[in-house]
Amino acid sequence: MIIDVPAGKDPIGYVWGEMVPGIGVAAAAFSLSVYEHSTLGLREFEAARLRIAQINGCLFCQDWRTERDGAKVEPEFADAVTHWRDTELFDTRTRLAAEYAERYALDHHGLDDEFWNRMLAGYTQAEVVELSMSIGSWLAFGRLNRVLGLDTACVLPGH
Repeated sequence: MIIDVPAGKDPIGYVWGEMVPGIGVAAAAFSLSVYEHSTLGLREFEAARLRIAQINGCLFCQDWRTERDGAKVEPEFADAVTHWRDTELFDTRTRLAAEYAERYALDHHGLDDEFWNRMLAGYTQAEVVELSMSIGSWLAFGRLNRVLGLDTACVLPGH
């Protein structure tokens, strides 16, 4: 960790809440809202989230599994996300979520008409906006935690 955290302080709470309260508290609320208010199915949500975690290298995010109503994705899901192009575990929407996350993070200028035609055949426009905001949150905040070395101390608020 490159940030000096006072003894006895939670690193995430300190960095996000105390060091920059005007920004960090709002960022944490946005990050948490992605989990609390998502209307996306668990599999497509986790496919996009895990693909960003893999790209960011965020250790906590790679180990985390979102739970909804007591359900989580199966243990082999993370490996399937790595191989989203050819895994047999994904339906069209889940595969598109993983592809979109990867391209959003690595080649957002390459999101062409062919991709958008496929994306909009599988998702409503509102779902595309929600997935885009979710991916943006994971990309920014997972990368922030990784860069600052907080990813080994991270926990989501309320979890």
